[in-house]
Amino acid sequence: MNAYIFPGQGSQFVGMGKELYESSSVAKEMFEKANKILGFRITDLMFNGTNEDLRQTKVTQPAIFLHSVILKKVLESDFKLDMVAGHSLGEFSALVSNGSLSFEDGLKLVYKRAMAMQKSCENEISTMAAVIGMEDEKVEEICNSIDEIVVPANYNTKGQIVISGSVKGIDLAIEKLKASGGRRIIKLNVGGAFHSPIMKSAKISLEKAINETSFKTPICPIYQNVNAKAVKNPEIIKENLIAQLTSPVKWTQTIQNMLKDGASNFTEVGPGKVLQSLVKKINRKIPTKSA
Repeated sequence: MNAYIFPGQGSQFVGMGKELYESSSVAKEMFEKANKILGFRITDLMFNGTNEDLRQTKVTQPAIFLHSVILKKVLESDFKLDMVAGHSLGEFSALVSNGSLSFEDGLKLVYKRAMAMQKSCENEISTMAAVIGMEDEKVEEICNSIDEIVVPANYNTKGQIVISGSVKGIDLAIEKLKASGGRRIIKLNVGGAFHSPIMKSAKISLEKAINETSFKTPICPIYQNVNAKAVKNPEIIKENLIAQLTSPVKWTQTIQNMLKDGASNFTEVGPGKVLQSLVKKINRKIPTKSA
């Protein structure tokens, strides 16, 4: 069975999508439609901006979404979707690709999500850190022992977990993790504590927008971040999307469940190869490629 996976924040690069825009009339039309919907020329920032431009959450998220869904549209005849999943933001790209969301509605939700998350980051200074080479249970135990906001945010692969929280909470967690034998703990250069309670105000803002948006029954199941399970019911998809902002991304469990359900190959749709690397760490024998 063919599994398609869609990347999230962090896979952006200057020049992303430019080749698509210049080589495909379909892509050009979709990019120009996106410029009108957003009210600014995101294509200028994607094609010719700076790394700093692309690091702004309000630019990063729609840029990666556009690259993924437009690439899928251009290569439509090559796609035989049996199952999809997306890492954090990538869940929206996956939902457009499997027909649950329209391109226009997906873009509007992604931009609202990005703006709401950026506002939450500005309201409370917060951060994230990657913990490599420790058991998930040990990391969870240490997070639970700290009297500050600090939680597991991304279960990326076995032995690689990202924690999220207040600056003080993350600093305390890093101290405790090192004292418990943690050797590779990397503080991330991110705008805030994504997938943590600090995103509560963003969640409330996005909830209204998601509930007002029409979702259709998709052509194939999506394995969602919050429960790592196959979902086709539009109402459950919406509930899981809303919960996603303050819940951890269960990526390891997602890939494991897709494999159990018959995934025989994985295609990453969008910028970069981050997700292919994570899949290989979960099962090195499974074929992976870029779209």
